[in-house]
Amino acid sequence: MGFYDERILPHLIDYSCSVGQVMKLRSQVVPKANGTVLEVGMGSGINLEFYNPDTVSLVYGLEPSEGMRRKAQANLAKSSVAVEWLDLPGEQIPLSDNSVDTVLLTFTLCTIPDWRAALDQMKRVLKPDGELLFLEHGESPDEGVCKWQHRITPGWKKIAGGCHLNRPIAELIREAGFEITELENLYVPKAPKFAGYIYKGRARKPQQPS
Repeated sequence: MGFYDERILPHLIDYSCSVGQVMKLRSQVVPKANGTVLEVGMGSGINLEFYNPDTVSLVYGLEPSEGMRRKAQANLAKSSVAVEWLDLPGEQIPLSDNSVDTVLLTFTLCTIPDWRAALDQMKRVLKPDGELLFLEHGESPDEGVCKWQHRITPGWKKIAGGCHLNRPIAELIREAGFEITELENLYVPKAPKFAGYIYKGRARKPQQPS
């Protein structure tokens, strides 16, 4: 990665992903995590303050960006939960099958190049009774907004770390074989609609017949 990706982009992403309304949404999702957690795209550790140390034993932070891991040091220093870095992209999760209780995705699925491979890996490491928690932005159902998302995305990806504005998040999660058990959609107040359509919810592996 170049100077922009490692020295400038982490600050831009961290700022845009930590504005007030976004932090409020994070505070509604992250505390639902329990047990051993895999946070895919941990970034600068924005979510750490919202983990409940009474229910979370360990957080694996998957983050391939050295710039983001460096920026996370301050949040790690004051974290109330134990964190272990995994220095690999989402398509390569170095954990055993059925080894985590919760997978957490917050504003990450939009940037992973091979989303299907990444979701397959998440499903592989998630325990049969585990849960995928997600808070993502993506494709809007509003035709006018959606058209702009498709127009803007090619250029947007170049300056925003590969971020896609137009991924239909719920559809991708279902295509990967997860069952969505809870889903809420909304626009982030005061955010540009092309970047602020939210998918917030829970999913699990298909339950095997007994």
